[in-house]
Amino acid sequence: MFNNKIYNPRYKGILIRLGNHNVLALIALIVIGGATRVMEAGLACPDWPLCYGTFLPLNHMNLRVFLEWFHRLDAFLVGLLILSKFILSIIWRKDLPNWLPKIYSLLVFLVIVQGSIGALTVINLLNSYSVTAHLLTAFLLLITTITINQNLENNVVNKPFIWWKIFLFFPLILTLVQSFIGVRLSSTWSTHICLSFHKQCLILDTHKIFAIPISISILSILAVSIYKHNLFLNNWKYLSSLFLLLISQIVLGILSLKTNLSEPIFVIGHQLNASLLIAILTTLIFRNPNLYEKNNQSFNSLIEGFNS
Repeated sequence: MFNNKIYNPRYKGILIRLGNHNVLALIALIVIGGATRVMEAGLACPDWPLCYGTFLPLNHMNLRVFLEWFHRLDAFLVGLLILSKFILSIIWRKDLPNWLPKIYSLLVFLVIVQGSIGALTVINLLNSYSVTAHLLTAFLLLITTITINQNLENNVVNKPFIWWKIFLFFPLILTLVQSFIGVRLSSTWSTHICLSFHKQCLILDTHKIFAIPISISILSILAVSIYKHNLFLNNWKYLSSLFLLLISQIVLGILSLKTNLSEPIFVIGHQLNASLLIAILTTLIFRNPNLYEKNNQSFNSLIEGFNS
């Protein structure tokens, strides 16, 4: 799909660094959006794109206003980073892969869509479908940004590892679906209604059940990577993080339900873990699984010596 045969290392390095900042800003955007939703701060700023008619609403500042204001500020920074990368890719197009400006233009389009949905979310008073679409677009931005960065950093993955990519797609899709179900839970108050009145429990029950195939798929990836040995050695940081995030996600989910979603830290942590799971799975899909094989030779030798 991508061709990295001709590029300027200096220009490519700048775009990779901007992309890394973009990934962090997007994860922060998703988490702050979750915090805004949990703290019922989505309408703390009654207008859009300003807040109380100004860029910095000091006269109205409180925790809820700050969350909504900071969420919009982070979204602005994300848009600025993406626009900067798009402009630079056009200026440097002769020294970069020819696919880059096209993909960055897709990111610019997604940012415009994201901003439009954000405005509609405020105008429609936090309509559940608008909130869900807002999160979907944020995840698409995150996945696309990571995909671009990995293709800039790595050479084309050998065809024998296509099965590994397909294998990783399953938990990624499942985690995305699980995240959307979670947004529907919080934006429709289904969790509170189910736990308090034992009604409208379908969404909550679906959210619980979906955790099973996600857990199985991630544990299967870990098992296969360990069986293949080199796959685990070359990707152990990402794979170990997946396992820890999975355990943490389950614990936070249980704690959120036990506290009837009354402790924002558990709900926000749950959203952060979901974002990190999606980010790591996307990275594993689009990175070269043998990228650090040479760096792990000494560690490989140590393992083999231990086994002997």
